[in-house]
Amino acid sequence: MNLKHIFAFIFAASVFMMSSCIKDEPLNAECDILSVILPGDVLNRQPVIGNNKITLIVRNNVSLLQPLAPEFTLTPGATIEPPSGTPLNFLMPQTYTVTSQDGQWHKTYTVEVQKNNSINLAYDFDNVRQIPALAGMCSYDEFYEIGPGGKESMVWASANSAYALSLQASTPSTFPTYQADGGINGKCAVLTTRSTGSWGARLKKPIAAGNLFIGTFDSSAAVSQPLKATHFGTPFFNEPVSFSGYYKYKPGETYCETDKDGNFLPVPGKTDLFNLYIVLYETTPELQWLDGTNVLDRDNPHIIGSAEIPDRHASDEWVEFSVPFILWPGKTIDPEKLKDGMYNVAVVMSSSQDGDYFSGAIGSTLQVDKLLITCKTQN
Repeated sequence: MNLKHIFAFIFAASVFMMSSCIKDEPLNAECDILSVILPGDVLNRQPVIGNNKITLIVRNNVSLLQPLAPEFTLTPGATIEPPSGTPLNFLMPQTYTVTSQDGQWHKTYTVEVQKNNSINLAYDFDNVRQIPALAGMCSYDEFYEIGPGGKESMVWASANSAYALSLQASTPSTFPTYQADGGINGKCAVLTTRSTGSWGARLKKPIAAGNLFIGTFDSSAAVSQPLKATHFGTPFFNEPVSFSGYYKYKPGETYCETDKDGNFLPVPGKTDLFNLYIVLYETTPELQWLDGTNVLDRDNPHIIGSAEIPDRHASDEWVEFSVPFILWPGKTIDPEKLKDGMYNVAVVMSSSQDGDYFSGAIGSTLQVDKLLITCKTQN
């Protein structure tokens, strides 16, 4: 075989091997919306992308009588119907279906457009739905609120989706955050600090505190950057006055801290404690939400004020609380910024206040019901 024939043989073999690799490569089975934009300078802030709902918050001068054409970025190879960039009327929410590259999986998103809307101010935790995880191997509770018009108005976020990866849960009540009977007059939210098993031990993340908050949870950052996975806050157009509700709390038996080597070590004499508070902060193009690295950071210039329970203690009976919203030193609420939707509010709760640093007591359990944000009456 001469040199020319050798080169021809190598080229043909390379083409064959390349085509074989392409043919053998499995098609992507993911079907998620990763990001969305609206053409023109119409968005008031970044879209809120949840598990199956997307909220686009537009400027006050944007007319919803005119069609809008959202443009989506999807997981590789996925397709969306209606197609990305299709002009639609968003006076009512629109439904989109994303299909995976392999055609075997589908996911439906509801996309709604809001202007000067506000979230519910009262929360009773009576409404949940089950979200399947790990291809249906397990499912967890997702809390949502119903607005005055009888329609879904808000979805609570939690880290349940990340906990599914630990393979420690099967039914909703075995996850860190779930719904249970025994509320003030109905259901209530229950947050429990749980072990993450051998999976968590390998990752130096031995526990998962039950958490529930207004905002979104970025499951893609849950393992690599857990403090940045919690995006606290949603647009708020009211001036808060106080925060009230009911809680029960039972700390776990042994408080432990996770050291830099991932060891979960007991701390003699220390008792676990829960978190339950609201925080109001100003958004900017550079800061669209708070996360575990800066929420309630006393040096954070964006925070306007908060309402925190001064005396958090264990109790087997329901404890009623009502705490004032307090402006932080030197801070005021600008009426024009409030009107323009430049402030966010977050309600944040956790069964272990140090759970985001993987310290706490396994078994610590916080029950919460009938929360209320009282606001000034607008003129």
